[in-house]
Amino acid sequence: MFNLTDEDFKTLVTYVQKNFGINLSQKRILIEGRLTNMLKDRGIASFHDYLNIVFNDKSGKEINELLNKLTTNHTFFLREQEHFDYLREVVLPYMEKTCKNNEIRIWSAACSSGQEAYTIAMVIDEYFGSNKGKWDTTILATDISYDMLAKGQAATYPEATLEEVPEAWAKKYFKKNGDGTVTVVDKIKKEVIFKPFNLMDKFPFRKPFDIIFCRNVMIYFDAPTKVGLVNRFYDVTRDGGYFFIGHSETINKNEAKFNYLKPAMYRRGGD
Repeated sequence: MFNLTDEDFKTLVTYVQKNFGINLSQKRILIEGRLTNMLKDRGIASFHDYLNIVFNDKSGKEINELLNKLTTNHTFFLREQEHFDYLREVVLPYMEKTCKNNEIRIWSAACSSGQEAYTIAMVIDEYFGSNKGKWDTTILATDISYDMLAKGQAATYPEATLEEVPEAWAKKYFKKNGDGTVTVVDKIKKEVIFKPFNLMDKFPFRKPFDIIFCRNVMIYFDAPTKVGLVNRFYDVTRDGGYFFIGHSETINKNEAKFNYLKPAMYRRGGD
């Protein structure tokens, strides 16, 4: 196994923290373990040489691959189902009554390979039924990983992925490809727009969102970074809008502006 020098470890931790908000200060063994085989396969002599390659790559491909290896893009349809039940039973009825111009603005931040965004789209389709055509519920799905975004855009997943999906949904919203994979049907697929975005960058949105999902990514951030990010989410959420985080994550109520509703569910103001 290749060993990171103290200097190279500090350089990498500082760079990733500054540019992506991800805290790797306690991940030295993980970094060495996950990257050693790649360095061997590519014939790179040391971590120092590898970091020079990463930092000098203007395309962003190298840092993207590095982040993919050091973070876990684990997700599946209907993950943390309580959120989607609440979306259907509470959030969508409220939005149906209050949203102007039949538009609900939704952001799936750190969307990974798209299962979260497509699940949201399926819940919405089921809720509105025959009236869905009257509503604009396009979902913005963003992630820092181009690889994950490509998988989301392809919308093709192993058939085993449907184990948590109700049988009626499996038949209605997926088509089998005959090779052990399934693809999300076009009417759901077209409801999601995938775009690359680094959550540490300035938010470019002109209009606020009604619903934001940002789940299971803030576990990689230190406390100040997380608080800053949550408050920036608050700033782009409309009054009465909803914010969902992962159940393994917490928000310090004394530092965040959102109102607590239930575990991992928050709201900006509202009635």
